[in-house]
Amino acid sequence: MVVPEGQPQPPRHRRTPTEPPPPPSRTPLRVLLRVASVACGIQFGWALQLSLLTPYVQELGIPHVWSSIIWLCGPLSGFFVQPLAGHMSDRSTSKYGRRRPFIVIGCASIILSVLLIGFAADIGGFLGDGEKKTRAIVVFVIGFWFLDMANNATQGPCRALLADLTGKDHRRTRVANAYYSLFMAVGNILGYATGAYSAWYKVLPFTLNASCDINCANLKSAFLIDVIFIIFTTYISVTAIHEQPITSIHDAINQESSHPQEAFFWEMFGTFKYLPRPVWLILFATSLTWIGWFPFTLFDTDWMGREIYGGDPNGDQKYSDGVRMGAFGLLLNSVILGITSLFMENLCRRFGSGFIWGISNFIMFICFLAMLLLSFVASNTDYGSDGVPNGIVIAALVIFAILGMPLAVTYSVPYALVASRIESLGLGQGLSMGVLNVSIVLPQIVVSLGSGPWDELFGSGNSPSFAIAAAASFASGLVTILAIPRSRPEKPKTRQ
Repeated sequence: MVVPEGQPQPPRHRRTPTEPPPPPSRTPLRVLLRVASVACGIQFGWALQLSLLTPYVQELGIPHVWSSIIWLCGPLSGFFVQPLAGHMSDRSTSKYGRRRPFIVIGCASIILSVLLIGFAADIGGFLGDGEKKTRAIVVFVIGFWFLDMANNATQGPCRALLADLTGKDHRRTRVANAYYSLFMAVGNILGYATGAYSAWYKVLPFTLNASCDINCANLKSAFLIDVIFIIFTTYISVTAIHEQPITSIHDAINQESSHPQEAFFWEMFGTFKYLPRPVWLILFATSLTWIGWFPFTLFDTDWMGREIYGGDPNGDQKYSDGVRMGAFGLLLNSVILGITSLFMENLCRRFGSGFIWGISNFIMFICFLAMLLLSFVASNTDYGSDGVPNGIVIAALVIFAILGMPLAVTYSVPYALVASRIESLGLGQGLSMGVLNVSIVLPQIVVSLGSGPWDELFGSGNSPSFAIAAAASFASGLVTILAIPRSRPEKPKTRQ
């Protein structure tokens, strides 16, 4: 049970292992807003990861064909860590509540990870790296993989806490997920703005040294700023509410199995055979949607540096300029994402969640086709001494910005649909988020393993992966519009 901070706390009641938790009290919207704010700090670091780390991987000397393999930890940890963290939080008996301890530990792990990534070159230099940065690469990969695991361990309990607060109120569930999406957009804006700025090494001059050049110092400075921001947003979120501890569920789990984690995975996969057809359609559409998104998240700024600016990752200034312009494009993307999130509840209530989701996927399809066309135009244009034509750069930025609309839908609608439809199975919200997460990470694993070698077959460009993204987006649009029932219109309720 979750009670807003500052309100009288109800007397504690010891429940039997089989007694369901009492329904949560109606949570004020301002409390939902504060709880969702943790997404801003998490997404700040994620935005830095998306905009800077694929190019930085290649600057360290890792070939393009292997860069997508580096990202494999994200879906792998999402497959195991996020649902496990969500499930364990369902069963947690901590005196601080079920979800908040996992959120705090996860955010602390994110801080440790970004420090490892930011100082990888320094640690490599200290350990004896020369021209080849082998030790720096090892430290970077460890920090990178640990960051993905920390991100996934944190987001499951965050989503589950919002679901706890909204209970069976489907409208408030959509509102809470829209708030979460909004704060993800704010975090993206701040993160991409930080990544696009190229003079952080002057603001924090101690980050520049013999082992860490200007690009490395900018990356390190950005992650140090991220540390401060994560601490701030985590404090705002976890102090917004008071969770009543659960005293008996963990004992019940121990009676079922001496290995709760093992029991969990059997439980999670066992639930799939009981899922109703609408939930299967949501999971299938989610998988197709993320097959569309993952090539973009992997190669967005790399695409701008390589195929729009015509640069080389190995020390080419044109490539660095393209990466920074890509980060600016992702900032515009996040602005549109945030604006769209503000209207998400009204749009879904008026037109139906499935219809809005389908239209957003068709927008993805058109944008990815436009990226393929723009790559073709750029490759056949002689830039000369004047550099990249403004028209090509503006067109790329417009595509990045427009993609913010479907991204807002992806960040909110599938989670709200699953949370509202799967509760009849009696699953905890942590476990239900794990079920949805399986449909997200499995296609990401396929894309991570295949996109680098697939692109290598066609000359080391990013266009082949974007072609697959376009096809998956179109298919997902058809599924969501034709197969997922529209939500019934709801009468407006009085806001608190």
